Amino acid sequence: MSNETVIHSLPDTASTHDIEPDGHHGHHKESFITKYIFSQDHKMICKQFLITGMIWAIIGGLFSVLFRLQLGYPDQTFPFLEDFLGKWAKGGRIEPEFYYALVTMHGTILVFFVLTQGLSGTFANFLIPLQVGARDMASPFMNMLSYWFFFASSVVLLSSMFIETGPASGGWTSYPPLSALGDASLGSNTGMDLWLIGMALFVVSSLLGGLNYIATILNMRTKGMSMTRVPLTIWAIFFTAILGVLSFPVLLSGFILLLFDRHAGTSFYLSDIYIGSTFKALPNEGGSAILYQHLFWFLGHPEVYIIILPAMGLVSEVMSVNARKPIFGYMAMVGSLFAITVLAFLVWAHHMFVSGLNPFLGSVFVLLTLLIAVPSAIKVFNWLTTLWRGNLRFTPGMLFAIGFVSMFISGGLTGIFLGNSTIDLHLHDTYFVVAHFHIVMGVSAFFGMFAGIYHWFPKMFGRYLNNTMAYIHFWVTLAGAYLIFWPMHYEGLAGMPRRYYDFSPWVSFNNFQGLNRFISIVSIIVFAVQLLFVFNFFYSVFKGRKVKTQNPWGANTLEWTTPINPGHGNWVGEIPEVHRWAYDYGKEGREFVPQTEPVGANEQKH
Repeated sequence: MSNETVIHSLPDTASTHDIEPDGHHGHHKESFITKYIFSQDHKMICKQFLITGMIWAIIGGLFSVLFRLQLGYPDQTFPFLEDFLGKWAKGGRIEPEFYYALVTMHGTILVFFVLTQGLSGTFANFLIPLQVGARDMASPFMNMLSYWFFFASSVVLLSSMFIETGPASGGWTSYPPLSALGDASLGSNTGMDLWLIGMALFVVSSLLGGLNYIATILNMRTKGMSMTRVPLTIWAIFFTAILGVLSFPVLLSGFILLLFDRHAGTSFYLSDIYIGSTFKALPNEGGSAILYQHLFWFLGHPEVYIIILPAMGLVSEVMSVNARKPIFGYMAMVGSLFAITVLAFLVWAHHMFVSGLNPFLGSVFVLLTLLIAVPSAIKVFNWLTTLWRGNLRFTPGMLFAIGFVSMFISGGLTGIFLGNSTIDLHLHDTYFVVAHFHIVMGVSAFFGMFAGIYHWFPKMFGRYLNNTMAYIHFWVTLAGAYLIFWPMHYEGLAGMPRRYYDFSPWVSFNNFQGLNRFISIVSIIVFAVQLLFVFNFFYSVFKGRKVKTQNPWGANTLEWTTPINPGHGNWVGEIPEVHRWAYDYGKEGREFVPQTEPVGANEQKH
């Protein structure tokens, strides 16, 4: 069966009060700067977030390749590294200080700059107005500011890589006292200040975007688009925005207090610190490094769902469209999203079982952590039931959606181990945590993002991605992700700690040297195939096969009722009215029924 369904578009009905004489919807003629740089069109801002996120993904992925070279070949030198990194790789071997900087920047870039703003910024901007039936965001100007604060934070973070003392090297969590003392290490110097400033700008960007997303979804839905008719993508983005608006300010306060400790002589996180071979005591008293952990993880765990919820929404939509079936249990899916949103704020201390947390309090967080698995399991069962006996079309987007479910299941099950405080005492800060975290959140979120890009690329750019390169991208990435991260579970069970520069001094860990080398080789291959995707993306933007039909996938949602290349304002004429939910597939002998089609006399309303 062809992956595309030829749909004859209905003629648009124009309204004189909607159309200006120049054909735009109340928007003046734009210059190059106002259209492509300081754009207030949500579709262009979506592309700005997407391309900026892709650039960051290449940088962050390259960093992982560099430190995997060190882990896989700790006794070898690579002369090209000195040409590339200069003093940070003297003699062709990465310096220990720079190794920790690579690990820190890799985590920061991938978690925040790619999987938070790169994912939410892209698809929230693109899908919210198109799927709820709005001309644009509630505040297009605020939307533009959201991107440019993100861009400013990117510039600040990137600049830290070119200063003499190097970028921050305290881990992506930047725990004090290492991050609070400028003289603690090279990476605790100016690079840490730039990291904190860049992250503060990033938080502002996230708040501006999140408030805009919430306002648009609540206030700007088209006629007939009740909240029980919006696609699951919108529900997921809505709850994600709520998570961000409530939790990011806490992280910002933690960063500000850390800057005070670094430069204003305060003692929020410092107390009884001795430095140097002389054990000289610092004057700081009364602070607690554990306070920072509470402030960080109060954002840090909702952050996991800020990343994964949009991917869940994208996968739900792509899966339903390509299974040609209604999504199973729509209200259960919405309810599970709500439950995850609430519980996400109540589990942060499961990251702190080894911090001296009261055992009784730890047991409460164990219960809440295991409880959050219930709504996640509901979603998994609903996705599997949606696939069951469906008329499946294995488009690249559909394959990545199925891959997402596979990764989410396998990575999520290992979270049950870490959620148990007694087991976590052994597994904490080992490669078991690295494996769990990367599979359930990192790789899963990337699969959701790829599913969304492959599915909505024709609407974004009016062209198709190359399917051959897309299938290569999927299969190599799926196999590679499991080959990289699944063996790490066994290393973690053996007690192998993460973030170590060289394991060769430990006889017990030398047994894993062959496995580490294998993981490093697969990492390079997987990174290379991501470059294939990048090539496919930019080649297809300009040279890809042109979209000839308004609704190539035969989907029900409103974005496919716009012109193939919609202008600023999205619809020519009046915005369509909605009469039904988004998942009427395979109904009464029809393959799909768009949301804009009135409900028949014998049909049940949603």
